[in-house]
Amino acid sequence: MRVYRSPAIRNVAFVGHGAAGKTSLVDVLAYVAGSTKRRGSIPEGTTLTDYSADEIQRQHSISLGLAFAEWADTKINLLDAPGFLDFLGEATAALHSADAAVVVLNATGGVEVGTEKVWEICDRLHLPRMLFVGQMDRERADFARVFDDVRTHLSPKVVPVEIPIGNGAHFHGIVNLLTGEALTYRKGTKTGEYDTVPLPDDVTETYAKYHDQLVEAIATTDDALLEKYLAGEELSRGEIIAGLRKGVLAGEIVPMLVGSATLTYGMRQLLTGIVDLLPSPAQAPIPGGKSGHEGNGGNGGSPLLGHVFKTVSEPHVGDVTLFRLYRGSVKSGEEVWNHEHGVAEKLNHLSLQQGRERVEVLELSAGDIGSVARLRDTHTNDTFCRREGPVHLEPIPYPESVATAGVVVKNRGEEDKLASGLHRLHEEDPTFHFEYSSELGQTLIHGMGERHFEILLGRLEKKFGVHAELVRPRVAYRETLKGEAEGQGKHKKQSGGRGQYGDCWIRLASRPRGAGYEFVDGIVGGVIPNKFIPAVDRGIQEAAVRGVIAGFPLVDFQAECFDGSYHDVDSNEMAFKMAGILAFRAVAPKASPVLLEPLLDVTVWAPGEIMGDVIGDLSARRGQILGTDRDGRLTRIKAIVPEAEMYKYATTLHSITHGRGTFHQEPRGYAEAPPEVTAKVAAEHKKDDSER
Repeated sequence: MRVYRSPAIRNVAFVGHGAAGKTSLVDVLAYVAGSTKRRGSIPEGTTLTDYSADEIQRQHSISLGLAFAEWADTKINLLDAPGFLDFLGEATAALHSADAAVVVLNATGGVEVGTEKVWEICDRLHLPRMLFVGQMDRERADFARVFDDVRTHLSPKVVPVEIPIGNGAHFHGIVNLLTGEALTYRKGTKTGEYDTVPLPDDVTETYAKYHDQLVEAIATTDDALLEKYLAGEELSRGEIIAGLRKGVLAGEIVPMLVGSATLTYGMRQLLTGIVDLLPSPAQAPIPGGKSGHEGNGGNGGSPLLGHVFKTVSEPHVGDVTLFRLYRGSVKSGEEVWNHEHGVAEKLNHLSLQQGRERVEVLELSAGDIGSVARLRDTHTNDTFCRREGPVHLEPIPYPESVATAGVVVKNRGEEDKLASGLHRLHEEDPTFHFEYSSELGQTLIHGMGERHFEILLGRLEKKFGVHAELVRPRVAYRETLKGEAEGQGKHKKQSGGRGQYGDCWIRLASRPRGAGYEFVDGIVGGVIPNKFIPAVDRGIQEAAVRGVIAGFPLVDFQAECFDGSYHDVDSNEMAFKMAGILAFRAVAPKASPVLLEPLLDVTVWAPGEIMGDVIGDLSARRGQILGTDRDGRLTRIKAIVPEAEMYKYATTLHSITHGRGTFHQEPRGYAEAPPEVTAKVAAEHKKDDSER
């Protein structure tokens, strides 16, 4: 395959809501361009970029897929991103690695929550983009309604450059607003063949309306064009096309195209639009680069700069690393420097991804996207460069995890493989994290939601042979004292020969929240030798770790040792440590112990019209509502909620808000738990103890 230079490359992320038709579109574009020989099908599980067992079974994208199409002497890298919010991290990686986006809309659905989410990311990145309204052949397809929806919910900068001839079953052609040409497609066409015909009478009025909108939008991108337009002069075709390209690159215009991947209608026009209107790597900035060198992807002679945006673990192959080359060029077998880890890596079998297949190439030029297998120390978000010119790129800011669950293995003997498998899954998916909590005795996983967890456990079993299941995460409660009490702890043991003797009197009292533990030496007259008093302290602290209500650490209290006795022969540090333990166990239950539950500061963003439902659900979770205010198009709700009540909240919020709600949570501290919660937690602790 030929080596494409930066001006002849387009890196385009296909994003949108789930089931908008992105995967089918990418598949057909590659087929129509002649870059693949076979057209895939989602029901048959043969699409180019959805090839994993999970994707075939569920018939929707889970991971970022990569393919390419060669069109008009240009190589278009097609980044197919999942649309469901549980996999938003994959769409984030795609958009950060691309120079432009095609936002795909379903002609029957219009703007959906997934569309809004990726649009927001595009806005943050100032990413040039176009809209494609697909599935125009479906029943209830309505281009005009979708356009109004887009202008209302996304941006007034969107303008059609194509309009359909007919909707639904009557969709059979496209009118190009730039040229005024009408294209009617031949029935049964395999690659979108069409005939150019005069403008049909039934679309003349619609054409005039949308054409005027387009020309006006283009005129505003250039002072000279605007002056000519306001003077009533007609803009030439060349001026219109040049103005449109300039407006798209500047982010002032978002062109809207139409078609049907199923019928292959509009595919040629979309490919041409990508080549003509969207930027090459030479026209795009390098994101967040920190080095002593300047330049962009258009400078093939610049110091090498590449960034890993995805790692895929494949059976019989190992890890496959997907990377974007921002500067310089690399040859197959060449050695590069991993800046993050300070190691050299050899790029053997340098390849281009065409779905699951890899096409080996001898060289990769600046701006292109490639892959390489079996790198030892290179992972997602790593930067590679030359050893003599180290460079670092800011990592992709993946969305934060919003869901937590415990995970346990079903089969004994798989515990050791669990951590290894979870680590490999994190390498593939940076939105997934895991940890082992020694306090809770539980492995916790963090991710984007229940669907995300379901997919991960499936991969854990298929790829790494670990059979695991989700359990409710344990909560790190605390205990404290509200009162004051005193008592004795005596450890006396005689077992022939030298015995053990330790005797202490202690007083336990509460301290302010967050003040911690304090030990007071109140011994006078040497009733306990000084050398044994620290042992009493250690015994109290050791006993406090297990608490007195439900086995949770007791915090924020004072312990005073004020009396006791000792034996000249049998007393030692161990005996007094045991005395301290016994004293704590005797006294703490009498000092009004209470259970403390962890609280979270929770901020929820949701549409204003369903704010009442969101607040009602938070209140049902024992949440304290602090207030509400407007934040852009959404309402922001602030609340304090017990951590124990937030299990599966991501799923509930998604259901209440139809996917439009998001939230953020962070630890706030501890508060006394209600009696019913205390009783429930104590009963569970007692049950667990009896089962051990």
